Amino acid sequence: MLIEAIAQNVTDALEAEKAGVDRLELVSSIEQGGLTPNVQIVKEIIEQVSLPVQVMIRPHAKNFCYSEQDIEVIKQSIEKMLAVGATNFVFGALNKNGTVNEQLLDDLIANYTPIRFTFHRAFDDSRDVMEAYQSLMQYSANVERILTSGGKVDSVVGKDVLKELVKQSRTTNGPVIMPGAGLNADNFISLHPYIQAAEYHFGRGVRLNGSFQESFDHKSIKKIKSTKKDS
Repeated sequence: MLIEAIAQNVTDALEAEKAGVDRLELVSSIEQGGLTPNVQIVKEIIEQVSLPVQVMIRPHAKNFCYSEQDIEVIKQSIEKMLAVGATNFVFGALNKNGTVNEQLLDDLIANYTPIRFTFHRAFDDSRDVMEAYQSLMQYSANVERILTSGGKVDSVVGKDVLKELVKQSRTTNGPVIMPGAGLNADNFISLHPYIQAAEYHFGRGVRLNGSFQESFDHKSIKKIKSTKKDS
């Protein structure tokens, strides 16, 4: 089982590695749900930690429907990140009707081979998560996973949908389902045996006092990693 956690700076990244996190999601402006981080911070983190790093590409928090100007900013961000050694990104985009923006995905994949994505929680804002999953299946060579709460406010409420999505992912060999939002060491004990995902995403749930202002909670991470599917 793999544990991914949010980091916003070099100190975060180094502490996450010490605490036993398996992979980092690098963001800025976590209070807005996470935006594209500073390229210099990304460079420093890549140089200083051995963990796999995923870089958020999100120009603003208004919505997931991007204008031509937004798309130019997205492309410039990807180019800057690639230049400092980042190759894995966290990105998602929708059309105004709530479907996955396949045209933009096609464009990015064609221009930045061999780019790899986690499709983020834009997925949860889609009009139908099962429809969105079907759309993303065709991109499984580049869209490696989907960060989702099952289309619900958090993974606790969305557990039934998450269980179904995990099952579909395994049956079709499509993008991996990575549950995230609202997870912590306490609820994970019952959720993991039910959902049975192979990867999970954590934010405040692995921080001391549940705050991004504090460091990682080593005990919580150890407890999460010791949880078995048949607990």
